[in-house]
Amino acid sequence: MTERRCILSGDRADPETLVRLALGPAGEILPDVRAKAPGRGAWVGVSHDALEKAQANGKLKGALARAFKTGEFAVPDDLPALIEGALRQDLLSRLGLESKASMLLTGSEKIDVAARKGQVKLLLHAADAAADGNRKLDQALRVGQEAEGSDLAGLVLPVDRGALSMAMGRENVVHIAVTDSKAASRLRAAVGRLESYLGCATQAPARQEALATDEPGASGGTI
Repeated sequence: MTERRCILSGDRADPETLVRLALGPAGEILPDVRAKAPGRGAWVGVSHDALEKAQANGKLKGALARAFKTGEFAVPDDLPALIEGALRQDLLSRLGLESKASMLLTGSEKIDVAARKGQVKLLLHAADAAADGNRKLDQALRVGQEAEGSDLAGLVLPVDRGALSMAMGRENVVHIAVTDSKAASRLRAAVGRLESYLGCATQAPARQEALATDEPGASGGTI
């Protein structure tokens, strides 16, 4: 897909980093995070807080009217929360799919072994994971990537272990290792879009992208 323009900021970006809004059957504006809904759509690329502000001052409604070219629509009061929930569910669904395809490892011991062998392309920690457990697996990741002494580390998700366990159909999922490069790229995109919307996006340095593509990269960074 070509670039899309955010109706609020005017910035253009890859649609995978934006959120599409679609007109529902009852005339309500709803999030279409997978961009599958038929008909005209509008794209937004601002944070949750910025969207709330735009909704409160009327800027969002005006931008939507211009995008959909109709006065017949309703904007839910909780639209910012609906988008957050949809993005969160999209990430969890992606984790479930990758798990079924055997692209993920769980369990600290298994992840530690795979990480030290350099097999981990992306390391994820639950929001409520213990700091000590994160540190141990982060160190194993650095050993496997020959990046000891750098700040290379796993990514702490804005999702807790309960939600991760439910999404993957397993008990007590606290850490996740992604062993496939393409799966890592798909998950990184889903995580990045949610983080960006929540206002806590992590910049992806060169080494993070290198791990996802099996290419050599610069040392240092967060994975």
